Amino acid sequence: MTPDCVSEVSTLSAPEFGASVSDSLSRIDELISRELFGTEEIIRDAMLLPLESESTRLRTVFAVLAAQFGTEPHTSQVTTAGAAVELMYLATLAHNEVANQSELASAKLSDTQRWKNNVAILVGDYRFAVVSRLGAELGPRAFAVIADTFAELVAGQLRATRGPANDVDLFDHYLRCVRETSGCVVAAAGQLGAIFSGAGDEAVVHLSRLGRLVGSAFQISDDVAALSGSVDKIESLTGEAPGEDVRQPLTQRSLATRNYTATDVVALLQSKAGIVAAMESIRTYTEQARQEISCLPACEASHTLMAVVDSAVHGSFESAT
Repeated sequence: MTPDCVSEVSTLSAPEFGASVSDSLSRIDELISRELFGTEEIIRDAMLLPLESESTRLRTVFAVLAAQFGTEPHTSQVTTAGAAVELMYLATLAHNEVANQSELASAKLSDTQRWKNNVAILVGDYRFAVVSRLGAELGPRAFAVIADTFAELVAGQLRATRGPANDVDLFDHYLRCVRETSGCVVAAAGQLGAIFSGAGDEAVVHLSRLGRLVGSAFQISDDVAALSGSVDKIESLTGEAPGEDVRQPLTQRSLATRNYTATDVVALLQSKAGIVAAMESIRTYTEQARQEISCLPACEASHTLMAVVDSAVHGSFESAT
């Protein structure tokens, strides 16, 4: 799966269905643009601060696909819900810009960098404020989902920042952080898209579970691609071609030395053992995701979701080439 999920869905779906999905995504984009840039100049200027890549569309795509299982997939509430979830993600990107500076000594930061960090924090705060306003427009049920997701997301970020306790396996810690950050936001997208399209309670549950699995699988896939390099390098590290069933236990160093840090997680995912464990986790999540999809009605949306899930297995390798 490439970062441009819109184009990806268009190629995975029937033309008419793909066009319908694209139209729904355009409405979400327009609402986000109005909320962020249809305000006073000082806010508009701050929103233009360059941050990490904001091109990923997995959450809005998932919200729109989840809405197809209801009787009113194109309602304005689905648009609002999709925008709220995406803005929650964009808010975390702004805050991550500052968190990524946490291991640098404050004295080493220039005045310009300090200014950018302060603005990034305020940009994130403003985006979260917009999320709260959109959630309030949708009503108590949506606001509860958004609040619970926000709480879990922050807990995951804190866990990732502090590192695991001494008795916690490093890779297990990494997987939990992925589920609590990337996974929970896509889960909220599926849940809200289904709710506001009028989908039944059973479908809402399955789509929420599916979103967490998909979000987690794609985050791991992205991490492997970003940290491991090319397909040839992955094959040389694992001794196997991508997609084959490879199992190898992680070799842990002494836990008594010090707490693990984000740097340790990066080193793990660049190792043979880490890549093997990561790819095995992707396969596990995608198999569980297929089971969730099998519980949904067969339709163009479920077929597209299945293709999206399947692409997660190969996404890390395709993105790395």
